[in-house]
Amino acid sequence: MNSYLKRVLHGLALVMAMLSAVPLWAAQPLTEEEPVDMSAVKLQSGEQNGISYLQGGIGIDESRAMQQTRGYNLHITLSSGTDNKYQSGAEVRVESATGQPVLTLQDVGPMLYAKLPNGHYQVLANLNGEQQRQKVVIDGTQPVEVNLHWRE
Repeated sequence: MNSYLKRVLHGLALVMAMLSAVPLWAAQPLTEEEPVDMSAVKLQSGEQNGISYLQGGIGIDESRAMQQTRGYNLHITLSSGTDNKYQSGAEVRVESATGQPVLTLQDVGPMLYAKLPNGHYQVLANLNGEQQRQKVVIDGTQPVEVNLHWRE
């Protein structure tokens, strides 16, 4: 089985685990490159305004599980300091091109993945009174990576 197919199957296993009553730790990773201890993974999934999202990434196993998850076209990573430490606890808002909020979450981080319709968006994040913003275009070709960084 090639590595692409393994990653796809792994992503499906994670999604199925999240959608079913089966705990996420029951899904086993299918890639040998970066094994994940699924017993340590507690990703939070949800939906708001028809937008599916997944957040987490605390610890190496959670961050690897997030990175191996497929199906989300916006990948937001929060970090701080000169050593780019993962950061959590931010308020994150995704707005449409017209400024309408499509996703607003509190206490986010360090990673947030969302499934958005194609279009133009602005990502705003606030942490300790300091705001970061970045414009993105979701065009359906590949996930858009957004890295928001704060000084310490």
